[in-house]
Amino acid sequence: MAYVKGCDMRGMLSFQILWLLSKKDMHGEGIAAEIERRRGEKPKAGTLYPALKDLSGRGLILGKKSGKTITYSLTSKGKATMKEAKTYFVRCFGEILASG
Repeated sequence: MAYVKGCDMRGMLSFQILWLLSKKDMHGEGIAAEIERRRGEKPKAGTLYPALKDLSGRGLILGKKSGKTITYSLTSKGKATMKEAKTYFVRCFGEILASG
């Protein structure tokens, strides 16, 4: 569990997945590795894959299977949602980030 001196940092997984997929198509292990690089902790499969399933079920991402590997990409709805989510994030947290 990610924890930073009194602040639970587990939230926003779906936002982070959408953001990563807005940069490039990725498979689940690649997403997990990139989140680990950024957060310092790799999400568990029992956390990551249900989030991917939810995003797919809401039509925000599409998974294309090749052998045993599924590569995920944003749909047009996912791209629009990511744009709205970034605007919301900046409105909520921009001042915090700017204050250093």
